[in-house]
Amino acid sequence: MPFLQYARQRRAAAGLLGGALLVPVLVACGGGGGTGTSAAAAPTVSASSSVPAANLTVLAAASLTDVFKTIGAQYTKEHPGTKITFSFAGSQELAAQVRQGAPADALVTADTKTMDGLEAETGTPTVIATNELVIATAPGNPHKIDSLKDLSDPNLKVVLAAPEVPAGRYSQEILDKQNITVEPVSLEPNVRAVLSKVELGEADAGLVYKTDTTAAKGKADAVTIPPDQNAIASYPAATLKATKNPAAADAFVQWLSSPEAQQILQEAGFQQP
Repeated sequence: MPFLQYARQRRAAAGLLGGALLVPVLVACGGGGGTGTSAAAAPTVSASSSVPAANLTVLAAASLTDVFKTIGAQYTKEHPGTKITFSFAGSQELAAQVRQGAPADALVTADTKTMDGLEAETGTPTVIATNELVIATAPGNPHKIDSLKDLSDPNLKVVLAAPEVPAGRYSQEILDKQNITVEPVSLEPNVRAVLSKVELGEADAGLVYKTDTTAAKGKADAVTIPPDQNAIASYPAATLKATKNPAAADAFVQWLSSPEAQQILQEAGFQQP
């Protein structure tokens, strides 16, 4: 490896390692997990490609929390030497982090509107999956909720995502479309917080993504919303222009559209774009 390339890669790895500590709610997926490796060691080249291995920080929508842990494990398995740290939050929170210069390499939001608002900070986005809303209820659906109209019942405790959150915006869109007025008991900062309220019995129902109730594994049931009353959520992914690992970040973003990644997403309940 030429000395200049080696030096640049050393500086990139060291810079990202220090900066990534500033990003909250982190989940790491490593390729090796061994001990005694120096953080300043020169990046290697993945055995499966010519893309340099790197420590990547990926900002991702809260609804991707479970599936991206599997995604990260599979990617690092296919790219030895690469480590991915995920930071999950509402898309609007992630956008704020990007604008404030939080050190990260790639971004995946739960809507195109948020991503489009970051055009100056990202490369060209690619939609990697879609999702749809369902009504989350307690197991067994004790209140016998079977339609959006039922959510207008003043005796029901309904919780929604805040309007600045993609899930909240989608929720309001479909309720307005049906001329349904809902008075939520709370507005949550991300869709997983909505699901948590239902799981804990603090709400009778909430509008979440289909994949959220799949990930709930029996802690919540899902009432399907007819397609003509529903909204489709698109998940765009993009490399951040501020990344110190552009080749590695681009490779990860592109891999999200690969057959391997798409299979993982579909098994989690996401749909192809």
